Amino acid sequence: QVQLVESGGGLVQAGDSLRLSCAASRTTFSSYTMAWFRQAPGKEREFVGGISWSGGRGYLTDSVKGRFTISRDNAKNTTYLQMNSLNPEDTAVYYCAARLGSALLSGARDYAYWGQGTQVTVSS
Repeated sequence: QVQLVESGGGLVQAGDSLRLSCAASRTTFSSYTMAWFRQAPGKEREFVGGISWSGGRGYLTDSVKGRFTISRDNAKNTTYLQMNSLNPEDTAVYYCAARLGSALLSGARDYAYWGQGTQVTVSS
């Protein structure tokens, strides 16, 4: 079992940056693959990026590649999503998710643990 809490969302203007954090409540954090999803109004939940328990270079979906960066600090039980050059299309509720194991999967159904979400709103 693991509990996840997202933070760092807010209201920003186009071109601004935000850094989202996902804090896990368990010391076994390194055993989990972490991922970020987002859900915009009227749209399905979308995979944004993920990172294996081993760290290294994370994987990002094409729509955010080059603008977003995913990372994790296992010692702090925290995963980060650095978002640069934000645009209105990035407006969504962003969710942190975790699954036990090293496989980096992109389906929401593959993740058993979820945070409550944090709102990111980007104005034009």
